[in-house]
Amino acid sequence: MPQQRRSRRTRERILDAAAQVFADCGYASGTTDRIAAEARLSVGSLYQYFPNKDAILFVLVQRHMDHAAQVVRQVLAEPRPLEEWLPALTRAVVRLHAENPGLHQVLFEQAPRPPELVLGFHEAEAEAAAAVAALLRADPALKVAEPARTARYVVAIIESLTHRFISHSPELDPEELAGEICSIVTGYLR
Repeated sequence: MPQQRRSRRTRERILDAAAQVFADCGYASGTTDRIAAEARLSVGSLYQYFPNKDAILFVLVQRHMDHAAQVVRQVLAEPRPLEEWLPALTRAVVRLHAENPGLHQVLFEQAPRPPELVLGFHEAEAEAAAAVAALLRADPALKVAEPARTARYVVAIIESLTHRFISHSPELDPEELAGEICSIVTGYLR
């Protein structure tokens, strides 16, 4: 991680450029040459900050996961009824992924996943499931026999449907998608 402000700005330019290149060109065609050109740097300068495109992609995935985990934590922080937390959670997850669907597709479908990223995915999912389980237990209107298991299903349904439709159905309105997912999960829980 660069210490000087100018170096941090250059690193951020590279990451922003990489996000754009990967979104436009995909993983295979998102070369360091293209990233450097988009960042208005020489390839040699890019290599002073990152050894290859996978290292850049790793930082982009990590940032996405950290941001998503923070948003989910905020949405699920306080106990409230299903009718409040579920739409808020679903909308938040869909919006996170709808911000840049091309990049999202590269991050989660095309790029290699080193073991530490896979572990990060599992940890974020487990944290979200634990928060959902706590909400399920706290809601007297719901009679969920196994909140921990049910919460894992809820998180998986929201995440997998979001990934599936944001990446592969760009014509779908994100708010409509969030509403449909919310209806599916509500039906499952009721």
